Amino acid sequence: MPPAPAPLPPELHRLLTLLPRLSSPRHLLQAHAHLLPRGGHRHTRLVSALLLASLRLPIPDHAVPLLRRVHPSVSLRAAARLPRVVGALRLVPQLHSLLLRGGHAADPHTAASLIKAYCSRGGIASARRVFDETAASGADVVSWNVMIDGYVKCGDLARARELFDVMPERNVVSWTMVIGAYAQMRRPEEAIGVFRRMQVEGIEPDGVALLSVLSACGDLGVVDLGEWVHRFVLRRRLYQEVPLMNAIIDMYVKCGSVQKAVEVFEGMEQKSVVTWTTMIAGFALHGLGLEAVGLFRQMEKENVSPNNVTFLAVLSACCLMEARGLLQDMPFKANAAIWGALLAAARTHGDTELGEQSLLHLIELEPHNSGNYILLSNIYAEQERWDAVRELRISMRDRGLRNVPGASSIEVDGMVHEFTSRDGSHPSLHMICEFLCAINSNIKSAGHIVVLPENLHDVEEV
Repeated sequence: MPPAPAPLPPELHRLLTLLPRLSSPRHLLQAHAHLLPRGGHRHTRLVSALLLASLRLPIPDHAVPLLRRVHPSVSLRAAARLPRVVGALRLVPQLHSLLLRGGHAADPHTAASLIKAYCSRGGIASARRVFDETAASGADVVSWNVMIDGYVKCGDLARARELFDVMPERNVVSWTMVIGAYAQMRRPEEAIGVFRRMQVEGIEPDGVALLSVLSACGDLGVVDLGEWVHRFVLRRRLYQEVPLMNAIIDMYVKCGSVQKAVEVFEGMEQKSVVTWTTMIAGFALHGLGLEAVGLFRQMEKENVSPNNVTFLAVLSACCLMEARGLLQDMPFKANAAIWGALLAAARTHGDTELGEQSLLHLIELEPHNSGNYILLSNIYAEQERWDAVRELRISMRDRGLRNVPGASSIEVDGMVHEFTSRDGSHPSLHMICEFLCAINSNIKSAGHIVVLPENLHDVEEV
């Protein structure tokens, strides 16, 4: 393994920050001459930066002797962190070539770093070739994990899972990567399936795996497994891990166990702004507006500063007058999400003044979102303010905006069905409409009345 880097003196540290920005071979040679009498050649980070600059400019003859002074994996990690600019994209293949010439490529740590460097530059096929060559001679678990991680990060979960299933040896990192990938890609069933297999094989999960599993449990409403994770956290005395406890609260809320979420919240000795926000959002999700606002006020009393997400959560739960008050009390400028929540409240309660105010701010924050113009147009049309509607139409035309029809989609048996506003081409449209009418009748028979605007005015039709 490469040695731990020694701290750089301030003068050499400034040079380290300059090397990636040098634009000519002459400047690089001057920088190298400057650092030699100051002991720069004894610092691996500095030598590695010189090596990468030599390849980038390029001065390959200058790079070869530098490679002998620094562990190859250090240079590969540095190359992986460079921005994707002209010249930088060629560094990994150039380093690979030098490593082959120097006989370093067979080293397990170097091979893993090379795979990771190729993946970070988008060279997944090149990374796989290096991995296959390494695997033929017995790749260690690190190389397997790095290759799987490369597939995960480029969104190819099929190949990631294919490799995972044939691994000769897995560690907790291997399991955690695959579980996390499925959870992140909103495939909770697969995430939980891999976790169950992990349990059967007797591998104890780490905190990262538990976070992913809790997310999957919340998505699916699998409270039994979520409770198992909660008990596991308590047994392993992991309850001091605030992010983990936040995830448990979120899981219980999404599974409908609000009281258990409250018990976890109240039992936490340390709470972050995310803890408070998660619980407030949980109350809002279940229509417990008074509890959400009450907890928000308690948060203020305990001098915990809310963030944008907190305000968004409480706005979705409170009544219209409270929403107005919160807007005035916010310590920062409202963003599009907050104005959108206010708009939703305004439309629900028929407050055209607040609706207009919200939409004007949304148009300012999202000038290219045609939907905001359409909604404001509907408000103006309902008030028969036709001059204002025409002004909006002119404003949209001047900005090059067109009304994009609303659309929604749903996946059924592996096939995605898309429904677009005013599109009657779906082959099952008649059956769908009959089913929706039946649902509407059931809603009415239960005593619920849905109030919708009589007409939605299209700006382009006015």
